[in-house]
Amino acid sequence: MARSGLADAARVARWADACLGPGRQGATADGKATLSDATAERAAAELGLTVAQVRADWDTARLAGLVEVHGDRARPGWRLRAWDRDDSAVLRGWVALFDAWSLAYPEPAEHEPAAVAEVVSAMPQVLSFLQLSAGPVPVAQLLDLLQQRVIELRTERCEVPYGAGSGGPEPGPQPQAEAAALAPLLDWALCALASVGALTYGDGQATLTPLGSWAVWVKLEQICVAAQSPAGNIEQAAEDMLRGCAQLRPNAARAEYRAWLAARPVGSAVTELLDAARGEDALLRGLAFDALRVVGAPAEPDVRAAADEPTLRPYALLWLAEHDGADPEDAHEVLTREEATWLWVDTAAAVADHGEAPMLVRHLESAVQPTVPALLDEVRAVGHPRTVQVLVALAAAHPDPALAKAVRRAAFQVHTGGS
Repeated sequence: MARSGLADAARVARWADACLGPGRQGATADGKATLSDATAERAAAELGLTVAQVRADWDTARLAGLVEVHGDRARPGWRLRAWDRDDSAVLRGWVALFDAWSLAYPEPAEHEPAAVAEVVSAMPQVLSFLQLSAGPVPVAQLLDLLQQRVIELRTERCEVPYGAGSGGPEPGPQPQAEAAALAPLLDWALCALASVGALTYGDGQATLTPLGSWAVWVKLEQICVAAQSPAGNIEQAAEDMLRGCAQLRPNAARAEYRAWLAARPVGSAVTELLDAARGEDALLRGLAFDALRVVGAPAEPDVRAAADEPTLRPYALLWLAEHDGADPEDAHEVLTREEATWLWVDTAAAVADHGEAPMLVRHLESAVQPTVPALLDEVRAVGHPRTVQVLVALAAAHPDPALAKAVRRAAFQVHTGGS
C-alpha cells in the first residue's frame, strides 16, 4: 500500500535522477525546492503528465525523502536508491510523508497561523482515537474531541480566555462558536491526512486506512519506548547520552539508543552522533557507531560521507560492510592494513582512557600484525595522534619487562620523531 501510494512520486524522482542528474540544470534553482518551469514542463512532456501533477509528485517525493534538497540543489534520497530492494525504505518514506501531512495539503488561508498550529498539535490525539475506534467515526465526534484538546492546550499555556478584560473575567466564547471556528480546520486536517493515504474521509465520517492505523500504532509504540528509557538519557545531547551508556551491557545500551532515537528526528540524531564521533574521545567514537547501527539504513548517506574523513573512515567502512550484509566478524576484511592499524590504536586509546590495564594487554591479541615488533613498526607509521599515549600506557600495563621495554622505546621514537 505504501509502495503504490508513493509510486507516482518515485516515478518523478527517478526521472529527475536519470534525466537531470543530482542537482544539475537548476531543478531547484529558485532556492525553494521546487522544480523550475522548464524542468517541470519537460518532465510533464516525457512522463505524459500535466505540469501540476509533476509538481505535486515532486513535492510528495521531497516530503517522503525520495529526493533530498540541499540549498538550491536536489539529489536522490537513500529511500529512492533502496526502493526496489528494501520494503522498509518504502515504509519509512511513507511514514515521513505521514509526519508531514500538514505540509502536503494547502491550509486554509483565512485562518490565523496560531489556530492552524493548535489543530496540528491536537491531531495526534484525534488520530489515536481513530486508531482505537478501528472503524468509521462521525466527524461531529472528532470535532468534539478536537475542541477538548485545543482547550487543554490553551490551558497548559495558561492563556487568558477570550473576552477577559480589565473589568474582570468575562465569559469566553460559547462552545458552539468555538466548534464552528474549528470545523473548517478539522476538515482541512482530515483532507490532508486523506491526501497522504492515512485515512478515508467522506459522508460525514473518517476511517483510518490499514496503513494509517499501522503508522499511528508505530508512533504510539515509539512514545512508549522513549518513556521506558532504562538509564534516563533521553533528554541528553548525543555525547552525554553515549557517556551514560559506556558502562551498560550491549543489550541495555542498544535499548537506550533506541529510546534516545525515538525521541528525536532521525536526521538530527545522526548528525549529533557523527559530531560526537568526531571528538577526541575514542570511546565515544566507537559508541556513536554502535548507536548508528541501531539507526540502520537512514544513516547510510551520512555514514558513507563520513568514510572520507580519516578519523571516522575505519568505523564508517565497518558500518557500511555490516549494513551491506557482511558478517560482523568478517567485516574487518574491508579495511586496509593501515586502516586496521589506525583503528587498533584508536580502540587502544579508548581502553587506556576508560578501561583497566589487563584490558589493554588483552587488546594486543586483536592486532592484525603477527608479532609485537611488526605491530610497533606499523603503529609508528600510521600517524595516529594518540600513538605515544597508547604505547606508554601499554608499556606500563604489560607484565613482560622485555616487551614493555620495546614498547617504551617505540613510544620514545614516535615522540622524538626517530625511527
